[in-house]
Amino acid sequence: MENNLHLYNTLTRKKEKFQPLHPSLVGMYVCGPTVYSDVHLGNCRTFVSFDLIFRYLKHLGFKVRYVRNITDAGHLEGDNDEGDDKFAKKAKLEQLEPMEIVQKYTLGFHDVLRLFNTLPPSIEPTATGHISEQIEMVQKIIANGYAYEVDGTVYFDVEKYVKDYDYTILTNRKLEDMLNNTRELGGQDEKHGRLDFALWIKAKPEHIMRWPSPWSVGFPGWHIECSAMSRKYLGDQFDIHGGGMDLAATHHTNEIAQSEACNHTAPAKYWMHTNMLTVNGARMSKSSGNGFLPHQLFTGDHPLLERGYSPMAVRFFMLQAHYRSTLDFSNEALDAADKGFKRLMTAVNLLDKLKPSKGKSAVDVADLRAKCYAAMDDDFNSPILIAELFEVVRSINSIYDGKATISIADLEELRAFVQHFVFDILGLQDDQLSSNDNVDEIMAIVIKLRDGAKQNKDFATSDRIREELNAIGIQLKDSKDGTLWNKI
Repeated sequence: MENNLHLYNTLTRKKEKFQPLHPSLVGMYVCGPTVYSDVHLGNCRTFVSFDLIFRYLKHLGFKVRYVRNITDAGHLEGDNDEGDDKFAKKAKLEQLEPMEIVQKYTLGFHDVLRLFNTLPPSIEPTATGHISEQIEMVQKIIANGYAYEVDGTVYFDVEKYVKDYDYTILTNRKLEDMLNNTRELGGQDEKHGRLDFALWIKAKPEHIMRWPSPWSVGFPGWHIECSAMSRKYLGDQFDIHGGGMDLAATHHTNEIAQSEACNHTAPAKYWMHTNMLTVNGARMSKSSGNGFLPHQLFTGDHPLLERGYSPMAVRFFMLQAHYRSTLDFSNEALDAADKGFKRLMTAVNLLDKLKPSKGKSAVDVADLRAKCYAAMDDDFNSPILIAELFEVVRSINSIYDGKATISIADLEELRAFVQHFVFDILGLQDDQLSSNDNVDEIMAIVIKLRDGAKQNKDFATSDRIREELNAIGIQLKDSKDGTLWNKI
């Protein structure tokens, strides 16, 4: 299996050749959603990006175990082990049990990702389903001397940890700066150090979600679940750990610390992070009033949106930006992406209508194919891949218009690699065809009626059929082999 893939590693801050720990096998863990509300577009961008990565790794021939967790417990409103439990608070507002909240928003999350045509992960573990594994890991961290218990709550001892390991290795921040940006411990604070974080939290009497442990009846801290579940399903060391860039500073930093304190080894060889979303140049957030949910983007039901866009057009829009680049939403950018997506699908649908020639090809299919692979091998560079695919679109249109020729063998190769890159790797679907499954039969009837009008010298009717089809985005092309059609 040939492998020329290079990816950007947040850990080393450079592109590296991808060399998995075990040849032909890849273990990938991606931090999933906290299911107490509707999944937001930032999450969707991350999961679409890692879907692209998952698809390409599989296409290259790797056997991939893709683990993406569901956080359904232990996530407080603040990252400093403070505030109300997000699930309990939402349950109280909606007068539901916390696990009803989890079920409702987990199903919604899956529904949205299905619309984006993302492949399901190999394993999707939940935090509540792995309490014993989290308790076991906390026990081992305590035994290794990197955690302490205070009145039923267990904290990770960052001061002890930094004597043996580099706590800031992922973000390259200075420990002094982190301390300066963290509030002083108050007289009532039970933590030994300002950077210490909870591994297990003693439940207050009103806390609904709770489990017995050696220290107290309580619940796990937010960070420990990913360390425990990645360890269970991928081992102490695995290949890729991914998530949004907002997770790097705290969550992923603490994951590394927990895993090293427990297993004496770093968990992942490569760390990958997606960038954030902006709207008209400003960061997307609920508080700014510029945040919208996926279903609002699909329907256009938001003051900032002029209309709705299909899930495939939005997926195409997301893939037009590199996963490490900021993605800016605007009506103009979405309109352009929608037009580009339709143009690509129109060309793809012409592939079966192309006629091969007996002579040499005027189109260098091998070169087009090589450029597409080169784009993906360069840190999954989807915008460059899409640009190369539009070169393929120009070639397809030239062949269809009779301005270029292609051999039988090259046409077969062209059809195969377009299928691979457009559908198998980019994960696109022609949503226009899926809603009009019998469009070929309908067009055959329309063309037959037009041919009849021409034979009867009723050119007015013939021209009217052509013009009205053109008005709804369907172009007719008369040739010696009959009348062909395509979407404009």
